Amino acid sequence: MAIVIRRYEPSDLDAVINVFLRAIREVASRDYDAAQIDAWAQADRDVWARRRLDRPTWLALIDGAVAGFSDLQSDGHIDMLFVHPEHQRAGAANALLDQIESEARNQHLAIIDTDASLTARPFFEARGFGVVRSQVVEVRGARLTNFRMQKCLDPV
Repeated sequence: MAIVIRRYEPSDLDAVINVFLRAIREVASRDYDAAQIDAWAQADRDVWARRRLDRPTWLALIDGAVAGFSDLQSDGHIDMLFVHPEHQRAGAANALLDQIESEARNQHLAIIDTDASLTARPFFEARGFGVVRSQVVEVRGARLTNFRMQKCLDPV
């Protein structure tokens, strides 16, 4: 299975929202309770449309289907990295993070960071991120634990 990484286009909006919702409902639900999942698994299309265009966002495609997506804010923050449940452990997250790290180096960023869920923490740790702190965030009245994680990048 070859993974193709390409830039997000506005016509991809429904596909990335679908990946986001299914990843939370079907994968993150192992680590968070039903009330937390219900609060988290929501997407306002207008907000999403703006956010996907106001920062570089990439898609991972497997056999032409959107397997995952990620982004990189100008300050080096990875706001989202989600993989469709049917494509877990197929290399999509690694390919997306390779793209992010390459782009961050091109922007001369020394550090990238993310707020990783309980579910995502092991992936980021395996990729060289360290936990800066544990934090509890409130999402639509539900409290979720996540981890501020960062990685120092080697210069190009």
